[in-house]
Amino acid sequence: MVSSEYERRIAARFATFDQDGNGWIDREDFSAASKAVLNEFGTTARSDKGQALYGGAEAFWQGMAGIADRDGDQRITRDEFVNGAVKRLRDNPDRFAEIARPFLHAALAVADADGDGKATVEETARVLKALGASAEVAAAAAATLDTDADGKVDEVEVVNAFARYFTVPE
Repeated sequence: MVSSEYERRIAARFATFDQDGNGWIDREDFSAASKAVLNEFGTTARSDKGQALYGGAEAFWQGMAGIADRDGDQRITRDEFVNGAVKRLRDNPDRFAEIARPFLHAALAVADADGDGKATVEETARVLKALGASAEVAAAAAATLDTDADGKVDEVEVVNAFARYFTVPE
């Protein structure tokens, strides 16, 4: 039996993906996330960074749909997410990291104002806020992502943290 704490954590993770709050995850949620990040940083969709972000979002969606969309309707319900994606990804967190990597890489590139391949903690917080986190949660999470305390967040740090966050133990 699944614990209520486990269910609560899964519901929070599902809500992270369900950008429009309609009760399922679909391609439009990934597009909305991309648009929100681009808007936050004043980056156009037609720019190289914008195209990379949308491409990463599409790859992420395709990977998630391949794992969790059991009925093939191009939507991932909460039940499919809990019983499909989370259980499969918990067993193989590296797989989830690889599915998410193109989107995370592109989001960091959008946020990376100086082009050094890393986003500052503040830039990272802006990404998280654009994706729907409150300002307080975004700031705390971004600071936690900076595991080497250099004031910046790189791809390795964010991908590892993302995989840990979404591969929830029961």
